[in-house]
Amino acid sequence: MSDLDTQIPTRFDPFAEANAENSGAGAGSKEYVHVRTQQRNGRKSLTTVQGLKKEFSYSKILKDLKKEFCCNGTVVEDPELGQVIQLQGDQRKNVATFLVQAGIVKKDNIKIHGF
Repeated sequence: MSDLDTQIPTRFDPFAEANAENSGAGAGSKEYVHVRTQQRNGRKSLTTVQGLKKEFSYSKILKDLKKEFCCNGTVVEDPELGQVIQLQGDQRKNVATFLVQAGIVKKDNIKIHGF
């Protein structure tokens, strides 16, 4: 009877790693910059950049991004996420390469989300 008890698998949580990364800033945790796209209506889309360090001037980064990619954008203050940069159009790859070339973020710390 005791052999059966040891062979029963324990409960598996598929999101355990994600929750562990978000729960605390351990020695090995990274601060990721998330670049996402959101579909508006029809073919229109919106690119959001979140997770940049607070020491950077978001307005200056936005100004350079707008000038580089010929698109409009804004900085939105979110109560949960802090400041988020929004750009018109699908600029995910452009923004990621810009942030790496400008030396703002390392390539390993960028996560590109979306389809």
